Amino acid sequence: MTVLYDRLLKLKEMFNSKFGSSPKFYVRAPGRVNIIGEHIDYCGYSVLPMAVEQDMLIAVEPVKTNTLQLGNTNPLYPDFSTSSNNIQIDKTKPLWHNYFLCGFKGIQEHFGLSDLTGMNCLVDGNIPPSSGLSSSSALVCCAGLVTLTALGMNLSKVELAEICAKSERYIGTEGGGMDQSISFLAEEGTAKLIEFSPLRATDVKLPSGAVFVIANSCVEMNKAATSHFNIRVMECRLAAKLLAKHKGLQWNKVLRLEEVQAQLGISLEEMLSVTEDALHSDPYSPEEICMCLGISLDELRTQILSQNTRDVPIFKLYQRAKHVYSEAARVLQFKKICEEAPDNVVQQLGELMNQSHRSCRDMYECSCPELDQLVDICRKFGAQGSRLTGAGWGGCTVSIVPVDKLPGFLANVQEAFYQGSDASFAPEKQSLFATKPGGGALVFLEA
Repeated sequence: MTVLYDRLLKLKEMFNSKFGSSPKFYVRAPGRVNIIGEHIDYCGYSVLPMAVEQDMLIAVEPVKTNTLQLGNTNPLYPDFSTSSNNIQIDKTKPLWHNYFLCGFKGIQEHFGLSDLTGMNCLVDGNIPPSSGLSSSSALVCCAGLVTLTALGMNLSKVELAEICAKSERYIGTEGGGMDQSISFLAEEGTAKLIEFSPLRATDVKLPSGAVFVIANSCVEMNKAATSHFNIRVMECRLAAKLLAKHKGLQWNKVLRLEEVQAQLGISLEEMLSVTEDALHSDPYSPEEICMCLGISLDELRTQILSQNTRDVPIFKLYQRAKHVYSEAARVLQFKKICEEAPDNVVQQLGELMNQSHRSCRDMYECSCPELDQLVDICRKFGAQGSRLTGAGWGGCTVSIVPVDKLPGFLANVQEAFYQGSDASFAPEKQSLFATKPGGGALVFLEA
């Protein structure tokens, strides 16, 4: 807490020198690490994240004009100013201020407000960007809570999470809502099983004999700037439709893989068998998908595909569905093992994390050589399990490490990965740290 207090004081000083006045309140929203359950929230399945101690912090002063002025303590992110009544978000450029505008606009639209007060805001973040620890969603959530507080209005944490998840889509990311949910619903000392439709969070007590260590591969991946992420969302949607058609369901109403399972009323294991029967492992062309569904290419492009996936030449449906159904089962298994706490709990959880990484690498193809290398190094030096976390294609790994092995593990991974022969990593990116489950978003009023 003293670190946070020091940051607040420093932020207040910087705010004073920038705007010539004092902030009235501060808002904090944490990043998160997803322990298990990758790329399944947007398919309707539960995930198992925890908040990290790194966060977004915003100092705020509501003003009488309609001008929204945004500053950032990091000189890499330029100042931005706009009218609070004319919010334009450019999907083609995932600039930092657009994430703030997503949260702002989400609250504005939820309450149907046209005449909004302006604000002076100074943002300070210590979550490494594009690292898979959800810096962008933390900024959206922080901005949503800033706007709500400035308006003097109230919403539940669940409502805030749902609004922020929806509003991040203004920037073109078709996410599922995990990042925003954990940012608001997190509690210190516990991970959370986050379930969707309706959104709810259940405590998951992690084993005391192990710690979770985050390591940054130093390969940056920006979800909104690349098409990988939205292509996977679309492949899952198409797989759901083909599986539904195969089973005689109303495929045109189905959007998520979870809906197929729910409508059939069968287990995840049985869904894996259905996937084997219904889908082939060779990639599907748009033409073949049209043939399977009995629709035209034009209907596929305009009614099913999102704007940025209309020219994708092939879709891997079998592999994506296999990953989603098996990963959804691993999440439930992970929670069950945590609850039962057998003697070899750390080993069992580690094995599930290893299976998850293999599936992300081979079936979902969202890893990269650096992540695979980092996972291997972590396992070699004492992690019982290690996997990519976040969207992938770069970013971080999360490893489960027995407490007694932690000091040696950190020293060895630091040397083997970050000080290796071809390591030219900037020091600020060298994120290698043990983390404990942190608390969720908060508002601090200026005393």
